[in-house]
Amino acid sequence: MQLLRKSNERGYADHGWLKSFHSFSFAGYHDPRFMGWGNLRVINEDWVAAGKGFGKHAHRNMEIITYVLEGVLAHEDSMGNVEGIPPGDVQRMSAGTGVTHSEFNHAHDTTTHLLQIWLEPSTAEITPSYEQKTIPTLGKEGQLRLIASPNGAHNSVVMTADAKLYAGLFSGAQTADLKLNPQRKAYVHLVRGTLMVNEQLLQAGDALLIAEEEHLHLRQGQAAEVLVFDLAP
Repeated sequence: MQLLRKSNERGYADHGWLKSFHSFSFAGYHDPRFMGWGNLRVINEDWVAAGKGFGKHAHRNMEIITYVLEGVLAHEDSMGNVEGIPPGDVQRMSAGTGVTHSEFNHAHDTTTHLLQIWLEPSTAEITPSYEQKTIPTLGKEGQLRLIASPNGAHNSVVMTADAKLYAGLFSGAQTADLKLNPQRKAYVHLVRGTLMVNEQLLQAGDALLIAEEEHLHLRQGQAAEVLVFDLAP
């Protein structure tokens, strides 16, 4: 089973300083057909205006991945982490028993464009933790590079969730294949460009929800950047 979700079908919110597309029900956007997929709960594509950001707010029992596309996102949390997240880095925060953080774009004239991703944890009430790693562009060219996993394989960040997250960059003749467990779910989110996924053409912001499939084939990318999730059912 494959379901195409077009970019313009997502929820949208414009707060002036923040423009955000919601792949799943979030805040004021509610669609009972899209409450999540497997243990993937949130993908928000955000544009944060220069000098603006999210003030201190709390999270609990959620695995949060931040993937910056343009600009830099400044992160500060109650665990003592003060970091800047540039494009090419992947940040993971395990909220566990509870954490407070803020996220800001401190640039004077540049918008920060990012994806905020939430996954339901496999174990609740863990001690909060933080991790951030740089994923070289070359390691994503023409392949699916594991960037987040339960065991840190291939130098990915470690998350307490029954899921794997891959990132890839594809253009021209570059192709990639990923074996899927038909008893699990998968989710493909095209960040930018165009890409053929299992004979389905995706454009920037589109997603493919997948279940009961054994194989994923990516080809015919044009300046494509893609995220692929292997998810619990």
